[in-house]
Amino acid sequence: MRGHIRASLASSLASLGVATCCVMPMAMMLLGLGGSWIAVFGKIAAASFYVLGASTVIIALAWIAVYRRHAVGHMKAWLTISTVLTALAWILVFNETRINDFLISLM
Repeated sequence: MRGHIRASLASSLASLGVATCCVMPMAMMLLGLGGSWIAVFGKIAAASFYVLGASTVIIALAWIAVYRRHAVGHMKAWLTISTVLTALAWILVFNETRINDFLISLM
C-alpha cells in the first residue's frame, strides 16, 4: 500500500515540475537568473501533458487501492496531498499563458 502512496507522491511532484516548466524560467529571469540553460525547459514542456496524464492515472489507481483495502487515515491524507499537487499542476498548465503574461508585465 505504501508503494501506491509513494508512487502517487512522486508522480505528483513530477507533474508539478513539468507544469512549471514555462512559468519557472520567466520567474527566474524576473529574479535576474538567466542563461542558456533555460532552453532545457522547452524540451520538458513537450512532455507535460503525458506526464500529467500518467500522474492522474497513477493517483486514480492509488485511490482505488486505498478504498478497496480500507486504508487508514494517514494514507488518505498523503493521497489527498498528492491529488492537490496534481490538480495544481493541471491548473498551472491550463493558465500558463496568463501567468507568463503577468510575469512579463512585471519586467
